[in-house]
Amino acid sequence: MKKKVVSIVTLSLAAMLSMGGLSSCNTKQHAINRLEKFSVELRDHSAQYSVNEWKKAGEKFVDIRKDISKHELDYTPDEKTKIGKLEGKCAGYMAKGMKEGVFDKLKAFGNELKGILMGILNSVID
Repeated sequence: MKKKVVSIVTLSLAAMLSMGGLSSCNTKQHAINRLEKFSVELRDHSAQYSVNEWKKAGEKFVDIRKDISKHELDYTPDEKTKIGKLEGKCAGYMAKGMKEGVFDKLKAFGNELKGILMGILNSVID
């Protein structure tokens, strides 16, 4: 009996998916979920991104944005607000991550330059 119930549920879900009954909702929510995960990734790791990672992040954002735009008419006003907030977070994290990453690299280079100058001065004085 239990196997029959599981089979019926499985077949029902398969039929709904093949007719598009669940795929539209899942796909539009999947796009929001991707954007949300991407914003967390940027928040947590973008300050350490290399140039190549920034390129990939930009491509990923464009890809997620394309996915969202496919379902633009399906989103509720609340979902659109959430999407806007997440896109704003992504933009902010990108700007902050780029600024912090560049500043850290310049700071490290400044320390290295300071060391070079001290080495030159020490060798001239000795």
